[in-house]
Amino acid sequence: MGKKTKIALAVAAASAAAWAGTKAMAKPQPRDGKAVLQHNRPVVFAHRGGAHLAPENTLQAFEKAVSYGVDGLDLDVRLTKDEEILVFHDASVDRTTDGVGLIADLTVDQIKALNHGYNFEDLDGNHTYREEQVDAITLREVFEKFPNLLLSIDIKDAPDTYEGSLIPSKLWRLIEEFDALERVIVTSFYNEQIERFNLYAQDKVALGSSEGEVRKAVTAYTSQFGHLYNPAADVFQVPAKSGLIPLDSPKFIQFLQGLNVPVHFSDVNDLVTINRLIRLGAKGIVTDRPDIAQVLFDKYKEK
Repeated sequence: MGKKTKIALAVAAASAAAWAGTKAMAKPQPRDGKAVLQHNRPVVFAHRGGAHLAPENTLQAFEKAVSYGVDGLDLDVRLTKDEEILVFHDASVDRTTDGVGLIADLTVDQIKALNHGYNFEDLDGNHTYREEQVDAITLREVFEKFPNLLLSIDIKDAPDTYEGSLIPSKLWRLIEEFDALERVIVTSFYNEQIERFNLYAQDKVALGSSEGEVRKAVTAYTSQFGHLYNPAADVFQVPAKSGLIPLDSPKFIQFLQGLNVPVHFSDVNDLVTINRLIRLGAKGIVTDRPDIAQVLFDKYKEK
C-alpha cells in the first residue's frame, strides 16, 4: 500500500469517526410550529399583490388579489422620511416617477401626492409604462383594510442605513398594535434584519429565511452533516432553483419538514409547476398570478 493511499484511508477514517461522533451527540432542535403556518392545504400568497395583474405593492393590486380569494399577501416594506412603514420594493421611486428620489428622503404624504405612472409586466411578459394614478399604501393601512389576511413582510432597508436601523422595532410595534402576531411572517434578504426584529418579537412571530440561512441549510444538507443544522427560520420561502442549486428536491423539502420548517415556493406562475411543487411537499405558493388561486382552492379544499 502506497503512502498516498495510507493517508487517504487515514483521512477517510478520521472523517467517518468525526461524523459518527457528531451524529451521536447532536440533537437538532425542530422549530416550534407557528399559527400562521398551520393549514390543512397549501396556502397561496399574492406576490406584491400579483405583480403580473396589477401595479405591484399597491392598493389596487391587493384588492384585486383579494377578489381572487388568496390566503395572503407577500409584500415589501421600507421606512419613509417621517418614519412610516411604506409598502414598496425599490429604494427609490425613480422607477415609477422619473427621478423623484429615495423613499427614505420623502414623507408618506409626498409619495402619495405623486401622480405617477408605473412600469408593468403583463401576462405575456411584455414591459410597458402606463400613465395612470396608482395608490401607494402604508403597512398600517394594509393591516386596517385586510384584517383577516396572512401577510408575508419582507424588510428591504439594509441594516447599515438609518432607516434600516429603525424599521425592525417599528415593524414589531405595528404588528403588536394590530394583534397580528399569528398571521404574519417577517423575513428579509438580510439575516441581521431578521435577528434585530426577533430581539423585539422574541420568537412570537414566524420568521422567514434570509439568503444566508438558505445557504446554511443547503450546505448542511449536502455535506452529510445535516444533523448539526438547527434552523433559525420557521419557514423557507425560496425559488425552485437558486443558481444551479435545485431547492425543490423532495429530500431537501423532507429534511426541512423534519425540523418543522415548511417550504413556500416563490416565483411560481403556472398551474403545472404549482401542482408539481405541491406534490413534492410545498406548503405554500407565492405567485404573481393570484387569478389561478381559485383553481387551487377547489382542488385542495380545506376540510
